[in-house]
Amino acid sequence: MTSVRIAALLCFLAVALGAFGAHSLKQILETHGMLDVWNKAVLYHFIHALALLVLALFGAANRSTWWLLFAGIFIFSGSLYVMALTNLRWLGAITPIGGLCFLAGWAWL
Repeated sequence: MTSVRIAALLCFLAVALGAFGAHSLKQILETHGMLDVWNKAVLYHFIHALALLVLALFGAANRSTWWLLFAGIFIFSGSLYVMALTNLRWLGAITPIGGLCFLAGWAWL
């Protein structure tokens, strides 16, 4: 049940961060030229949070997949969120690690 709650929280955060980026942060993100980066982070975050929810509800045998997708959200989307807010573009070098976690999770599934 904990994994369902974590997945639901991640879905909530994806919606909240999407709205926050579209409204409160829009000017900052546009100034940094990072609105598309933010939106990409939200998209991948939300898609994979929904996948985590499905796995938590129906895929008890796929714990490794769940953790790989969770790590992907944290590393991929997290690095893009921080990069978009801080304009520290070197964080983009970390993002592919999260992408590899996503790929590994889907391959494991």
